[in-house]
Amino acid sequence: MHHSQLAPLPNDLPFRIVSKTIGQGAYACIKKAVPTHTDSPVFAVKFIHKEYAARHGKVSARQLQMEATVHKHIGDHNNIISFFQTGEDDVWRWVAMELAEGGDLFDKIEADEGVSEDIAHVYFSQLISAVGYMHSKGVGHRDIKPENMLLAADGNLKIADFGLATLFEYKGVTKLSTTFCGSPPYIAPEVISCSSRSQAKGKGYRPDLVDIWSCGIVLFVLLAGNTPWDSPTETSYEYQEYIATRGRTTDELWQQLPPATLSLLRGMLTVEPASRWSLEDVRRHPWYTRPNKYLSRNGTLRDTINMATTMFESLHIDFSQNPFARPHAGGSQGLERIDLDMGDGFDSDQRISSTQPEMPRSDMLLDWDTPQAADAFSSTQPMGRPLFAKNDTQPLDHLEDEPSMSQFSPHPSVPLSRTQKALRFHDIVPARAMTRFFSTWELKILVPLICEALHRLGVPVPAIPAVSAGDTSATLRIITRDGRMCTLQGKVLIECVSEGLFEIEFMKVKGDPLEWRRFFKKVAVLCKDAVYKPDS
Repeated sequence: MHHSQLAPLPNDLPFRIVSKTIGQGAYACIKKAVPTHTDSPVFAVKFIHKEYAARHGKVSARQLQMEATVHKHIGDHNNIISFFQTGEDDVWRWVAMELAEGGDLFDKIEADEGVSEDIAHVYFSQLISAVGYMHSKGVGHRDIKPENMLLAADGNLKIADFGLATLFEYKGVTKLSTTFCGSPPYIAPEVISCSSRSQAKGKGYRPDLVDIWSCGIVLFVLLAGNTPWDSPTETSYEYQEYIATRGRTTDELWQQLPPATLSLLRGMLTVEPASRWSLEDVRRHPWYTRPNKYLSRNGTLRDTINMATTMFESLHIDFSQNPFARPHAGGSQGLERIDLDMGDGFDSDQRISSTQPEMPRSDMLLDWDTPQAADAFSSTQPMGRPLFAKNDTQPLDHLEDEPSMSQFSPHPSVPLSRTQKALRFHDIVPARAMTRFFSTWELKILVPLICEALHRLGVPVPAIPAVSAGDTSATLRIITRDGRMCTLQGKVLIECVSEGLFEIEFMKVKGDPLEWRRFFKKVAVLCKDAVYKPDS
């Protein structure tokens, strides 16, 4: 169903829409816009269909207003998506905000490997700066996780999504929260035990301490490329061992962390909230105060070309790996088949997010522009110019300049042509997701091959598209769960980009960016014979 079948977007807007959908969900879409009388600057506008939000997301008009109010209340900070304006008519609410042109941070991080200590320190420092500023305004985010960590075009971190944020302190008065919210691997244990869902109803938890726990998990993921546990519950062996050993676990992921980070992580991941480290404790830790060649005194990036090159060259896919291997018991354990009649676990009643609108369990109710979805709809990733002309007679010659090709090389590297011209972070690390590959195989062979790979991974394919002679594209919808039983949704877009050459792009709608990359890698390995490689 197209949104125009519901109701047209508002007409009397103080801006002009300049893109197709760049972010989408069941009841919201995000488009790029500019002020009415100019073509600059470009910003993001989220349109929320209020009736759909209430019906499918259990999000009231008051909650939508509260999200905008809290976001506006926070004010400006270098590492927080800026709020610009909000408005509504009978059908839609819209929120205009800063566009994070660099896309997802964690789309640029290799699953199960993480980043170097210096790069982890850069983004952790910027995260703490952002969260500290929110807390100084009395706001708790309550949903700190990779999905909500975006990048500006210059590579600096931007925290997004205030759909679960709350004002815990106002005019000197503090209050506890009882709302059950968050993502299982990043959620603090007291949210489970002290929320309105628990047996001890009404006790409540401190949103600021919940954020500190989540920041600790994010630091762990930056360094390890995986979470320490699926959820902080009795069902997690890794979490129970962490408690039993008082943070001195023998788990292999912990053993691989830089020793200087261990005491910091244990302080932030203290199970008892009253004993958990404060942000001041974090800021005093020697690892936090360490010098960093990539971080300037004011907290912004420096030497960005070298930093971006290091990040980019760490992304690689090993075709000799077993796609069915369990990477680590504490993190993702492969993809699980989804039972579409089941509840959605931890995030079933999460409210709508600012930048990554929630999806319903059963299907994607709205295709906001076109079923082909010719432009990327990760919420923040503007499309670059097409690499190929349709009548290109030598398309393979251009692939050496295509950034995503590097990850399939035995020795990933930035093409010399890009290095020589690079002036900013995004000249090296593209905004577009790296979850794509190219193939010279025919569409009628590619589609069944990818469907078979999905089937082998236990991912249901709702409808296998019929491929007819002359077709140049196909779309596969993905609705599944990752190994931690969190929702993972998106599309596989197969499109002819030049004569005899197809691009297969994995476009995430909802879910953890690292889990989506892990999923992409498994499919790529299973389809390795069809993947065009740099040395082909």
